[in-house]
Amino acid sequence: MSRGFQALPPAQRQLAASIGSLTRWSRVTSQADRTAALAPARAARQRQWERKADPDGVLAPAELAAAVDRLKKAHYRRMALSSAQTRRRASA
Repeated sequence: MSRGFQALPPAQRQLAASIGSLTRWSRVTSQADRTAALAPARAARQRQWERKADPDGVLAPAELAAAVDRLKKAHYRRMALSSAQTRRRASA
């Protein structure tokens, strides 16, 4: 029998995670501390984009940066399209 956080139904798990997140970030009072706390996550996400853009690691730094930029633009435009489609279906 599963116990603890994983045993909760999804809606309760989301609520518990939200409480934890709000509590954690309530202790971070300066912008510099928030930036520092998120730096490892930002760096990891950047590495993911770079691996996706250049899985073989052969691009020059400038080419890699441009490829990552294009991937990010495509990603956010896909999200915007999906959001617009969802809103259109909801209003119909």
